[in-house]
Amino acid sequence: METIKLGLIDDHNLFREGIKSLIDKMENITLVLEAVSGKDLLTKLNNVVPDVILLDLEMEDMNGVDTTLKLQELYPDLKIIILTMHKEERMISYLMEIGANGYLLKDTNQKELEEAIRSVYQQGVYFNPFVSNALLKGLKHKVTKPPMIGKDYYLTARELEVLELITKEYTTSQIAEELFLSTRTIEGHRKNLMSKLGVKNMAGLIMKAVKEKIISV
Repeated sequence: METIKLGLIDDHNLFREGIKSLIDKMENITLVLEAVSGKDLLTKLNNVVPDVILLDLEMEDMNGVDTTLKLQELYPDLKIIILTMHKEERMISYLMEIGANGYLLKDTNQKELEEAIRSVYQQGVYFNPFVSNALLKGLKHKVTKPPMIGKDYYLTARELEVLELITKEYTTSQIAEELFLSTRTIEGHRKNLMSKLGVKNMAGLIMKAVKEKIISV
């Protein structure tokens, strides 16, 4: 039986270690690449290209949505299984539409994980009932832009944390201290938030976030 080369992209070390322990029990499936973000993945793909990758959605530097789009451009034959905690049906539909080959929740068991890897490798796609239902709904309501989990904007969990602290009038340095990040990183999140919500300043950001019920004050 042909060996399947697997890549694992997730920014949580403990989660990666757990998945690696499951992969070690699978016959003819070998982990050949690990990365902590989309940018890290793209760099490492210069040295080795797996057959299938397990890709998290929320990562620093480059999230799973942007990574999927970039991989479709640069490595169209690379199979992508999204592995995340997000159950948002619009997100599933959107990711499958832009090129993901499968979608699994992180609480999946070893049997389904192995089944998904083999199915995507051999057939190019893996559907479970949860994904199938999301795609059927997606046919009725076509998603044309990345949705946010439960909202109209795709914001990462970290961006939501920053946004909530901004609405509480925390300064950049206070937010950095609260989240154990650098002020430069917080400034980057501020710029991303303004860009995604289409505003030009902090006042506009807070008003838009409240108006769209992204956060409550």
